[in-house]
Formats: sequence, structure tokens, C-alpha cells
Amino acid sequence: MKKFILGLCILASLQSCKNSAEYKTYLHDPLLFSTTVHELNDVVMGNNFPPMIAARNYAYAAIAAYEVMVVAHPDQYQSLAGQVHGLQALPKAEVDQKIDYELAALLAYMKVGESVTFPEGSLQKYKDSILQVARDKGLPKDVEQASQRFADSIGINIIRWSKKDNYLETRGAEKFTINEKDPSRWIPTPPMYASATEPHWMSIRPMVIDSANLFAAPPPFKFNVTDKNSDYYKQVMAVKNAGDSLTDEQKHIADFWDDNAFKMNVTGHVMFGSKKFSPSGHWMSVVGIAAKTAKADYATTVYAFAKTGIALFDAFIQCWSAKYTYNTIRPETVINKYFDANWRPYLQTPSFPEYSCGHCTISASAAEALTSVFGDKLAYTDSTELEFGIKSRSYKSFRDAANENIWGRFYGGIHYYPTNLVGHECGIKVGSYVVEKLKMKK
Repeated sequence: MKKFILGLCILASLQSCKNSAEYKTYLHDPLLFSTTVHELNDVVMGNNFPPMIAARNYAYAAIAAYEVMVVAHPDQYQSLAGQVHGLQALPKAEVDQKIDYELAALLAYMKVGESVTFPEGSLQKYKDSILQVARDKGLPKDVEQASQRFADSIGINIIRWSKKDNYLETRGAEKFTINEKDPSRWIPTPPMYASATEPHWMSIRPMVIDSANLFAAPPPFKFNVTDKNSDYYKQVMAVKNAGDSLTDEQKHIADFWDDNAFKMNVTGHVMFGSKKFSPSGHWMSVVGIAAKTAKADYATTVYAFAKTGIALFDAFIQCWSAKYTYNTIRPETVINKYFDANWRPYLQTPSFPEYSCGHCTISASAAEALTSVFGDKLAYTDSTELEFGIKSRSYKSFRDAANENIWGRFYGGIHYYPTNLVGHECGIKVGSYVVEKLKMKK
């Protein structure tokens, strides 16, 4: 009888270890974290948020998860408190608490991700599904509760910090005034003729750069549509001529880097919107693809998302300062007014000024951040756009991808090529500065 009872105890103990291994295998898989980022990406897309607001969500959420990893790996990672503007020291884990740090990172990410911009509960169903799977695999109740408490303590502090970045103040800022008297200035473009997107974004508190003017873009070419020898005239013709003779490969490049969060489709009298990930959402997807390609562990994956999120955040602030400083007209408007009233770019023109290129800026910045984590030799296939019916593209490195995007915006007919170069160069400066200033990995 004693041997039978002993056998049952051993069996129960083995089952407990198995369950423990099962829930940890599930929760500690870095692909689960990347999947969670994709889930937030879907929520962002569903709410039609423009790319700079999306980047704000991704950055704060990823920082919350990163700070959990800092506590889990104090010998490898260093807190961002005191390194990014306004972030104070964060709570430490209570002694003898049975915290599963990977779970806590997920919970903190979701808490902040949905709270920074969205109504609370936007990720609740997804969160419940993760916890239920983990419970089924043996997640102890006390571990779940301790992990939730720690995630909440980090998340609350990150949310409080986020509320001081001037975002709410810009919601009620003075509306953008269109200058219709100056032919060189931006005006709304078809088919939506939407008002200017986030004209006060340069006043958002940056994370690493001191201000939007740290890497100020040089002035664009002077507006001139009468002198055929002027730089401006030549660039207008370059956009028009390219748009009139695009190859299938050029169209694929333009489509792949389109990332129009909300495109208005017009067929006769019928109008309907279609959605895709924004430029920042595209690069969040690339982080996940890179982490999987590099077979990165959980902490490295979270670190990559946080660093890239910060680079995107600051790059948008830099670029939006240039956009609304120079307030330049789009190629579509110029060509329609002076050369061909029926001409349309291959891509739909976004609702903000032309100079400089936002996508080129943030892509170059993200590429620098990712290169600092995974190196400049990580070849990967970007499958981000498959779910939107656009075939994948492969790159030798992150910088290779950012370089291609320079052409993507030109082929799309929404930017002049020199504008893209300036955006790219500014993005490199912002990304390099973030990499240089932040001491995240010890």
C-alpha cells in the first residue's frame, strides 16, 4: 500500500513537472510575443490610426514589455528610466514573488498597447485566449496572479508617463490652415480631399532626440513650373514620366511599400475604404520576421521591438517637423494643375505635405535600430504584405530594404526622388542617434 501511494505521489509530481514545462514552453516562445505585436497591429489597423499614432502605441507597449525583461535579466539589460525623456525609475519585483517574466511582459505589452490610445479591453479576448491556453498547459494560479500584478505595476507607470508626451494637448490644437494663395503650398488631394494629418506632431515629446530640429531637413527645391531647366521642373517631369511607364517590378515595389492605412477606392459612384498596416506597422512586422530568422530568444525579441519602436517614434517627430515647416505641394496637384488634369499617381496620395518623405525617414531609422540588434548581414524575406494580397520581397539586410523604399515612394508617384533621399538621410541620423544614446544591452 505504501509503495502504491508513493507511486501515485511520484506520478503526480511528474505530471506537475510536465504541466510546468508545457506552460513555460508555450509562454516563453518568442514567436508568441511577435504574434501579440501582430494582434496590436490588427487593432491599430481596424481603428484607422495614421502611422505616427500607430508608432506611439507600438513604442510605449514595447517599452513596457522591455522593462519587465530588464528585471528578469538585470545582468544583460538596462532600464530606459533616465535615458528616454521623462521616464522615471520603475517598480521592482517583490521578493519571493512567483513571477513568470515572459508572461508578465506579454501582459504589460497588452495593457499599455490598448490603453495608450484605445478603449480599455481592445485586446481582452486575445489576452483571455493566451491565459486559457497557458492554464490548460498547467499555469499555476499564484504564478498568473503574481505575473499580472507585476505587469500592472510596470504598465501603470508607462501609461502615466505616456500621458505627459503632449498627445492629448495636440488633440485640441488649432486646426491647420490651408494656404491657397501660394501655389507651392500643400492642398488636399483626391479622392478624399482629407484635411492635413497631425500637423502638430512635431510638438510631441520625443524619446531620445532633444527636439524635432536636432536633424532638421534642408530646404527643398524652390517651386518653379515655368523654367524647364529648374531642378523643381525636372523632378516634376521625372515623377510624371516614371508614373506613365512603370514596369511590373516597379509596381510591385511601390505596392509593397505603400502601407496606406486607409485607401479610398472609387469606382463610378461607389466609394469604399480598404485597410493595410501603416508604415510603422510594416516595420513592427519586420522586427518579428527578423527575430524569427535570427532565432532570437525571448528577451532579445522584446529588446528589438522596443529599440525599433523608439527609433520609429522619434523619426516621425523629426519628419513631421519638416513637413509642416515647408508645407510643400504634392506632385499630383502640380501635374494636374499645370500639365495634365487627368494624371493620377500609381499610389493614392497621403493627406499631408510632400517634403520630406515620412516612410523613407522612419524606414531608415528602423533599419539602423534593427541593424544594431541583428547586424547588417541578416538576409530575410518580408512576408508582411501577403495577407493583403501582395507577394513577399527578400532583402540582404535592413538597410537594403530601407534603400528600396526610396524608389517605392518615387514609383508610387507621391514623392520626388530628392525628397526621398533627404528623408532617408534624416532617418539614418535619427536611428543612429537612438542607437548611440541608448544603453539598453549591457
